[in-house]
Amino acid sequence: MTKELQIGVQGMTCAACVSRVERGLKKVEGVEAANVNLATERATVAYDPEKTSPAQLLEKVKEVGYTPVLAETELGVTGMTCAACVSRVERALKKVPGVLEANVNLATERASVKYLPSSVALPQLKAAIRDAGYGILEVQAGKDRADIEREAREQEIRSLGNSVKLAAVFSIPLTLIAMVPMLWMPAHMFLLSIAPIEVWNWVMLALTIPVYFIAGMRFHKTGWKALRSFSPDMNSLVTIGTSAAFWYSSVITALMSLAPNLLPEKAQHVYFEAAGVVITLILLGKYLEAIAKGRTSEAMKKLLGLQAKTARVVREGNELEIPVDEVLPGDAVSVRPGEKIPVDGLVLSGSSFVDESMITGEPIPVAKAEGAQVVGGTVNQNGVLTFRATAVGADTVLSQIIKLVETAQASKPAIQGLADRVVAVFTPIVLGIAALTAVIWLIFGGESAIGFALVNTVAVLIIACPCAMGLATPTSIMVGTGKAAEMGILFRRGEALQSLQETQVVAIDKTGTLTKGRPEMTDFVVNQGFEPDEVLRLVAAAETQSEHPVAQAIVKSAKQKGIELPEVVDFEAVPGFGLYAQVGIYQVQVGADRYMSKLGIPVEAFAPQAAKLGDEGKSPLYAAINGRLAAMIAVADPIKEGSAEAIQALHLQGLNVAMITGDNARTAQAIARQLGIDEVLAEVLPGGKADAVTQLQAKGYQVAFVGDGINDAPALAQADVGLAIGTGTDIAIETADVILMSGDLRGVPNAIALSRTTLSNIKFNLFWAFAYNVILIPVAAGVLYPLNGWMLSPVLAGAAMGLSSVFVLSNALRLRRFRPPLRAAEVRNTPPSVAVPA
Repeated sequence: MTKELQIGVQGMTCAACVSRVERGLKKVEGVEAANVNLATERATVAYDPEKTSPAQLLEKVKEVGYTPVLAETELGVTGMTCAACVSRVERALKKVPGVLEANVNLATERASVKYLPSSVALPQLKAAIRDAGYGILEVQAGKDRADIEREAREQEIRSLGNSVKLAAVFSIPLTLIAMVPMLWMPAHMFLLSIAPIEVWNWVMLALTIPVYFIAGMRFHKTGWKALRSFSPDMNSLVTIGTSAAFWYSSVITALMSLAPNLLPEKAQHVYFEAAGVVITLILLGKYLEAIAKGRTSEAMKKLLGLQAKTARVVREGNELEIPVDEVLPGDAVSVRPGEKIPVDGLVLSGSSFVDESMITGEPIPVAKAEGAQVVGGTVNQNGVLTFRATAVGADTVLSQIIKLVETAQASKPAIQGLADRVVAVFTPIVLGIAALTAVIWLIFGGESAIGFALVNTVAVLIIACPCAMGLATPTSIMVGTGKAAEMGILFRRGEALQSLQETQVVAIDKTGTLTKGRPEMTDFVVNQGFEPDEVLRLVAAAETQSEHPVAQAIVKSAKQKGIELPEVVDFEAVPGFGLYAQVGIYQVQVGADRYMSKLGIPVEAFAPQAAKLGDEGKSPLYAAINGRLAAMIAVADPIKEGSAEAIQALHLQGLNVAMITGDNARTAQAIARQLGIDEVLAEVLPGGKADAVTQLQAKGYQVAFVGDGINDAPALAQADVGLAIGTGTDIAIETADVILMSGDLRGVPNAIALSRTTLSNIKFNLFWAFAYNVILIPVAAGVLYPLNGWMLSPVLAGAAMGLSSVFVLSNALRLRRFRPPLRAAEVRNTPPSVAVPA
């Protein structure tokens, strides 16, 4: 039972390191030998798989202070048709020594594999998939993955279409000969007047042969291979059922011609339509399924289609058009109106508006000017831009988005576990039910026992194909995450789609999330006898000498009004109080009320306005000019547009909202009152936000935390679901489960609404897939026949099976019509220098 595993180990520098790794591995229960080679940086371990696992060995390597070498890859898998195929490919991959994890997605037709490159190579993984009876989508030189997958899907649709046409050409006359006479006696008599029943049997055999051996060969090859490996799938059920009907009918046809008296009259019926027509209907279902499956990846196609093929770079004064893969960081790239921006960068010259809707989900073009960030894949609209490339290839925002969406689509939420557990035993159970059906009808079927047994057994095998079960979850995840990407919402993991809809409390960081994150001058009230612009001119001039954010906000406000600031003659900061400056002939003093008291300048004239500011959570500052009280100023971090609307929407969704902030309690409570926030956790230190989330979880709540994704990383990781407010480019946030690209808080209720809708869609799909089989398998077995004489034809079973998969796919596609409860802000036409930070 001993197995051998090779593990690449990074970080070893000497013989002592080797000894440490060896000792650590030998301490793991079940390890019989461990040899570490410093030159090759590999550990060779012999272990008992019943006592330990590769994961435990890797954990021990980490525990002793070194890094095991892991690799991940994605392989395109062709030929999968149902959930049993998915399980079969996963089992085949996990059996390969050195494979740690294998997840296969039926909707995306991809296998994600985590493995030890020291123990297993890529060709071995591909061989395992091929040995299981499936194909590999090979990457061809000069073609990107999107083109290869599109061509493969188009080829599959063409192949299925051709098979359907071939099968239909022979199945239509087969149906007319086999089924119409059973329903309409004059047709039966007409056929018998042309030729005896034995001749018509040979005609039906001739019509069935091309359908069974040519059009149906895709089912037979994979189905028999799966049976031989004791892992039956949908193909196995189809091939057993249709083969039983075909070969039984062929034998009956031959005996009726060669030895007509050998068979009793009741056993002389043939069932060629149960083979030919069933194969045709299943092929038609698979054809429609392939078309619908292609539509589920439409959002991903749009994302992949955003990638520019070429770029116009300026090198040594010459403008060259080169493939986008050849653009280097630092290259100057020129983009004309109407062209796609090929890579990420910073604008060097020019101004324009750029359509970023497929990145952020916001429809209004964004102004760009010198110093602004541009994102590859967005569309330049009306001006010429020249920018310096800062990120190319896999480092671009668009590439990261595509990777995130692919990862989410390939992952399995917890709800998928139910379907996986059922599918693991489903096909063997169906085979058992089919065998039991045959035995019961052979015993109790009377003179027509063989016919009843054959028809009902074939119907059970055909009706029970687990295609719908395999598609129920991944198609909804695929369409849901794709729709989310269109809205500027990125789910890093498919599991987040499920966990987000279970949220009870949404905890939100204040600075940069509820508020703009940068102070602005909100109030400027002048005393009698002073002119507002003149006072602002002098105060702002004094504040130019200070680096404090409050000072910068006052200066910015003056500059936005076009006020020219005079030079400062003298300046002095008064720690804890304020500042003094000599501006021309004026003495300017700015500070809190205690500074004015120290100067002997009364501030009672502004008492009513100061009280109002206090209720709003703002702390007033005062300005004195030449010893007289001139103005009261308030600088605050203003609430973002849409924050109140977002919180109201969260309440309508039945959620409680908490605010986590380092501000003092009075300011925090004032903001909470304005926004309608339910709970406030104030005066929280930057490192204490995760503890604040833990406090909420300790009350039994499922908590989603919303932060800016940088300073809030511990809290995002601690929360049941972490939502990072992005800025359109800040997406590489490892600790967040969901990323809101637009930076608009209204994306939170939109994400929750989409999560709930997607989970409802999955549950409905699973209910349909399970209910379909629970209800129709007994009907196919013939339980209604003793009650009302009704029996399910294999032809109808084949049609129902195909329609079940198409129904599940069509239901998943409804998610494309999802409309978010809130629309993001549609005001993005501010001047370029203000709209986009450098």
